[in-house]
Amino acid sequence: MELQFAFLILTLFVNLFLLIIGFKAIELASSQKVRHKFILVTSLLVWQVYIYVLGSSGLLMSYEFPPRIALAFIFPSFIFTAIFLYKSRKKAWIKHIPESQLVYFQSFRVFVEFLLLFSFFEGIFNQEVTIEGYNFDMIFALSTPIVGYLVFYKQVLSKRFIEVWNYTGLLVLATVIFVFLSSVYKPELFGSENPLLPLEAFSYPYVLIAGFLMPVAVFVHVLSIVQIRFGK
Repeated sequence: MELQFAFLILTLFVNLFLLIIGFKAIELASSQKVRHKFILVTSLLVWQVYIYVLGSSGLLMSYEFPPRIALAFIFPSFIFTAIFLYKSRKKAWIKHIPESQLVYFQSFRVFVEFLLLFSFFEGIFNQEVTIEGYNFDMIFALSTPIVGYLVFYKQVLSKRFIEVWNYTGLLVLATVIFVFLSSVYKPELFGSENPLLPLEAFSYPYVLIAGFLMPVAVFVHVLSIVQIRFGK
């Protein structure tokens, strides 16, 4: 129960971050502030309800291919990120989000990795998808305050370094997704004949990782890249 509560607390924190940077950008760049704030709040709320309903229904608890969790959460969120940020790449609100906040925010992934680790101890996730296996996202996340300090405080690294760092972060997330999927559909890579990921990992609140926390990390990485390239 405490573990489930921790998932919800981290999700609440991430939502608050999105609301804070979203509201700030709207205040500084939008001519329809109330409307755009309403859309932002409603969109986040609807997506959380969507994750809860699907994750609690049992519909995602299957090893069938293609992976239901990818069809329900990962693909739609990636498509949204690509289309939304491509269309918004030259809009004024991009400029009004502090660049440093997008970098420092990625440190939240340290807590995601701790949740994965504690979930493994509870038998909900398999070892391979944690830092004790082949998930090195925590190492990348720990670089966040160092990179932010060197770029934005000491200014010994250029902002172009942030762009490379963002691409590296996306690559790390891609490897994590690969480990998750291969532990189900190619368990022989890890010396097993049966799927390693327990079906409980496809239930709520554990689906928040694939349905919300990981897609937000991707979104913020891409937003930072777009900001560096087009937000001047």
